[in-house]
Amino acid sequence: MTQALPRLSSGISGLDQVLGGGFVEGASYIIQGQPGAGKTILSNQVAFASLKSGRKVLYVTLLAETHDRLFQVLGTLDFFDRSQLGVSISYVSVFQTLRESGLPAVVELLRKEISRHGASLLLFDGLLNARDQANSALDVKTFVAEVQSQAAFVGCTVLFLTSTRFNDDSPEHTMVDGVVELHEEVPGVRSVRRLQVKKSRGSAALGGLHQFDITSSGLTVYPRLEARFRYPSVKDEPRSRSLTSGINGFDDLIGGGLPEASVTLLFGPSGSGKTAFGLNFLDEASADEPGLCFGFYETPARLLAKASSLGVDLDARVKAGHVDILWNPMTENLLDKLGHQLLDAVRTKKTKRLVIDGLGGFERAAIHQPRMNEFFSALINELRALGVTTIATWELHDLFGPTVTAPGSELSSLIDNLVMLRHVEKDAQYRKALSILKVRDSAFDPRIRELTFGNNGIEVIVPLEPILHSATGLAAPVST
Repeated sequence: MTQALPRLSSGISGLDQVLGGGFVEGASYIIQGQPGAGKTILSNQVAFASLKSGRKVLYVTLLAETHDRLFQVLGTLDFFDRSQLGVSISYVSVFQTLRESGLPAVVELLRKEISRHGASLLLFDGLLNARDQANSALDVKTFVAEVQSQAAFVGCTVLFLTSTRFNDDSPEHTMVDGVVELHEEVPGVRSVRRLQVKKSRGSAALGGLHQFDITSSGLTVYPRLEARFRYPSVKDEPRSRSLTSGINGFDDLIGGGLPEASVTLLFGPSGSGKTAFGLNFLDEASADEPGLCFGFYETPARLLAKASSLGVDLDARVKAGHVDILWNPMTENLLDKLGHQLLDAVRTKKTKRLVIDGLGGFERAAIHQPRMNEFFSALINELRALGVTTIATWELHDLFGPTVTAPGSELSSLIDNLVMLRHVEKDAQYRKALSILKVRDSAFDPRIRELTFGNNGIEVIVPLEPILHSATGLAAPVST
């Protein structure tokens, strides 16, 4: 029978998932990264979170700077509680001891302080300084081993902090149970913070790089969606009911409505009616079928105004609590932060009708474009498993053109239903057209139909009269 190791929760959103459940109790870890990467904030956030479970924490520094300076910085963060200083968490500097008496004296002082404070969590800030005082790799191993031994004797978990990246075969790495590396990079003109678990003894940590940010709340880690949701978090049950689209004449074309827990992609150029289609879908939201609009382009106020011009009283749905609007400006976004924000909102609101207005917003947020198929696959599978019926939009760049390109690399193969919206020029007039290209496991009407907009909403009307190349928007008469 597999034995589960007891865990110490980090108290940092997302980090326990990356670690495979949290830090192993009684184990030792190195937290490493360049100056400014976030090591001090991470360690103190873990420390203050541990106080909530009744733990005693000892924070030891080998740095020359005073603790008052550290407390000034921590005072800007929400988790910092000055009233706990000297009560449940104690800060001790051993810099003078190291300089005057060396590493053995530091080990002896730590033994006394751990015992005196009854600490179950030790944070040791300044492993690089200890290394500089060592005469050999053996001295480094001996120091780390002795600190671990003193801590393990009383069941104390240890986090060693260092401001350098040790090699994977360094003496420090060989001695500890886990290594967590923080770093900040500048791909292009923006900075991105990432975290990686480089070693995890006895734990199935999520591999690879995971984005995180630092706010007044401290660190928040966003595990890569395709790693966190390699498989959906709940079982995906088959469903047989359909949801009305809210579009007059559309449901009859696809067999009675949008299949529950399906994903429909609307793609077309700007102004073809994609957002308007989604607003009508949300107009059918109710207490039993809560709706969510997750968008990038239009503010909530503009979205409500657009809905009103279409005869959709979305404002009433919002005030009744049946619809929520989450807007993420198309500025600097983190891809996995967006994914987790969306899924968290879906779970919290128990969303059943979802409109993602602009899948391109996720793509623009990606630092590493080749992972987009895996990201979308994880997101779509999780939404299906949660029973969410989703309409997503995708912008085509060309208003008119001789060819029509499928949206996104392999994205169309992940989608259940595929609907194309186009502008068609005929007889010196622009008309909007709708084509159903795919409905998974169901028959549908493939004829191109005209789409009309008015104060009473959107309506799918009669099929377009026979013309050539309507899908490209460059219509031509049929030769007789």
